Amino acid sequence: MFKPKTFSYSIILFFIIICGCVLYAQETVVVDSTVSGVDTLTYETDEVVVTATRVEKKIIDIPYPVIRLKNTDYKFSRRISVDDVLENVPGLFLQSRYGNHDVRVSIRGFGSRSNTGIRGVRILLDGIPESEPDGQTRIEAIDFNSIGSIELVKGNSSSLYTNAPGGVINFINDIHFPYPFVLNFNEFGSFGLMRNGLKFGTRNDKYGLLGTYSYHSYQGYRPHSQDYWHIFNTVVDVLPGDETNLQVLGYFVDGLIKLPGSLTKEEFEEDPYQANQTDINRDTKRISIKGRLGLKFNTTFGGSKHHVLEILPYVTIKYFHRTAADYRIFDRYGMGSAFRYIYKNPIGNLDNEFSIGGDVFYQTGPIASYENIGGMKGDVLTALVDETISNVGFYVSDYLELYNKKLYLLLTGRYDNVNFDNADQLLGVRSNSRKFNAFTPKAALNFKLTSYLALYTSYGLSFDSPAGNELDNYPTSSDPLVLLNPDLNAQKSKNFEIGIKGNIRNPEQQFFNNIVFETTFFNIMIEDEIIPFEVYGDVYYRNAAKTNRSGIEIGAGTDIINGLNLQTSYTFSDFSYDEYIALTINEDLTTQEDDFSGNTAPSVPEHNIFLSLAYNHSFTPQITGFIRGSSRYVSGMYVDDANSDKTNSYSIINAGVGLDLLFGNFNILISGGLNNITDEVYVGFVNINSSNGRYYEAGEPQNYYAGINLGYTFN
Repeated sequence: MFKPKTFSYSIILFFIIICGCVLYAQETVVVDSTVSGVDTLTYETDEVVVTATRVEKKIIDIPYPVIRLKNTDYKFSRRISVDDVLENVPGLFLQSRYGNHDVRVSIRGFGSRSNTGIRGVRILLDGIPESEPDGQTRIEAIDFNSIGSIELVKGNSSSLYTNAPGGVINFINDIHFPYPFVLNFNEFGSFGLMRNGLKFGTRNDKYGLLGTYSYHSYQGYRPHSQDYWHIFNTVVDVLPGDETNLQVLGYFVDGLIKLPGSLTKEEFEEDPYQANQTDINRDTKRISIKGRLGLKFNTTFGGSKHHVLEILPYVTIKYFHRTAADYRIFDRYGMGSAFRYIYKNPIGNLDNEFSIGGDVFYQTGPIASYENIGGMKGDVLTALVDETISNVGFYVSDYLELYNKKLYLLLTGRYDNVNFDNADQLLGVRSNSRKFNAFTPKAALNFKLTSYLALYTSYGLSFDSPAGNELDNYPTSSDPLVLLNPDLNAQKSKNFEIGIKGNIRNPEQQFFNNIVFETTFFNIMIEDEIIPFEVYGDVYYRNAAKTNRSGIEIGAGTDIINGLNLQTSYTFSDFSYDEYIALTINEDLTTQEDDFSGNTAPSVPEHNIFLSLAYNHSFTPQITGFIRGSSRYVSGMYVDDANSDKTNSYSIINAGVGLDLLFGNFNILISGGLNNITDEVYVGFVNINSSNGRYYEAGEPQNYYAGINLGYTFN
């Protein structure tokens, strides 16, 4: 059920849809120029994506918000963090703490609860989950110099993917290149930023090979925030036949990141860029070594090529050190697989596409805890736990034409079973297990007003189990002797959305000859929302009773004139707790009950506005120049469930330039820019529900970057 005030949102959306339909009605009078001498319209929304429906579909045919970015969309940008390349996506809010490796990714509020890593949004690399079986994700292996495209699905995707109530982001390596090449990339900037590497590829009619190595080093804009990374990605692409493809996918990552910690309000006002002394004393850091090897086999078969089969097995290793109050060492070994089968065959005269698939992911290994002596591992083993997490899930989907190639119905449903099994190897008596399972259906309609304009709506359920670290037990739970929190339940929600999307292209028109737009209204009712809180600086999790989220996402882009492009997005978020009686644990371990009903959810801005203007100009066929300016406005955010304080609103202005030079087979790409031009001091990350008031982490101050890429193509 909607809250009464969402009626006003529906009115706003109604007018937006009416305006879109008016635009459609005006454009339908345009006819072929050979007949009347006026401009013609052409359909341009022909991007095919797989992530949204787990079958190949054009974006205009998918009944929910989907965005596909190519690496050419950000080729002049800085490529350090995920917010460097996804900054203009409406509905997506990114809070980067220390670069790319501890970024909060939030879609419609899902993911905002995580004070470390990514939750509520499924992250894939070439279709293989970077997310662990419990949904927790860190993205060290994502190298934007290696990525060729990004597919992003906004909103409830639980009917197709595990623990994906907020959506899915699939990073796809750049294997689809036409000719062999070699590329050296170099980037440097403020605060000791250096990024260097090599990218190469070779291809013939039977196989292709992509390899990328990157070295990243950064001193950071706060003390005790340096990091370094070695990242290697590779894809072997084999084409044994016209309808069959086999890929070998691998990566290896080795790096370290030091954490400066969060500040109190008084510390932030005194010096927003100082480090938390406790984290300095602990030498709080993360050391990561991780690798993955996977195979992706897909084939189309049958007399009429109606059958598609894909099998995707993979293995993972992770070796992870984390220092905080203690010194923990994680050894994790995983194996998993995904499969999908698609059958395309009309029912009568109506198009129909049925698919079935599943995922299994098993991960196990010991977690050893030692005393943390100034960031060094002590000799005394204080805990040893074998942690096993597994997930098994199956889905079915049917995409059916209802009327005249215009109205389509998409039905999807998924069953997931997530299991946790922790065994205490020191005491034994604390061993226990937790299981979470649910069936999450979804129904969606897509009505194509024309081949370039569509209305869509959907309703479905979502399911999000706690992550392994979220199940850490706390001193005053109902059973403090067991390892896994017995009181924490899975988060479930009911999700509704309605929207309009389109892409209108008129190449003969001088102004606004390419317009892309999408507007979505959503309402989400959440039960048992998982919320972080702290005891003695350690983070634990609890359930809020009921949360209501309503919002509007608006995104648009257009070529004002040839070479001049405008991009804009706006997200309005109204997220509040309908019912929430919280048990608060004070630093002295005394407890109290607080009623947070009616409060606004923390770490989500009510208004998030982005605007950019970019100009490309070809001086000669071999020389192209680029200049871009952008601005983002973010309204203030509450720092805790009690709404005890709110951060200030902020505006960030960035600018960048570039030059693309082509000399025969040689290519030189030069880029640079200045971020946060006005040197705005702002809270870039909110550490939610800190028991000692350490909510605040400063965003990046004014900084510059520059880069030069040297490439050669063998053709």
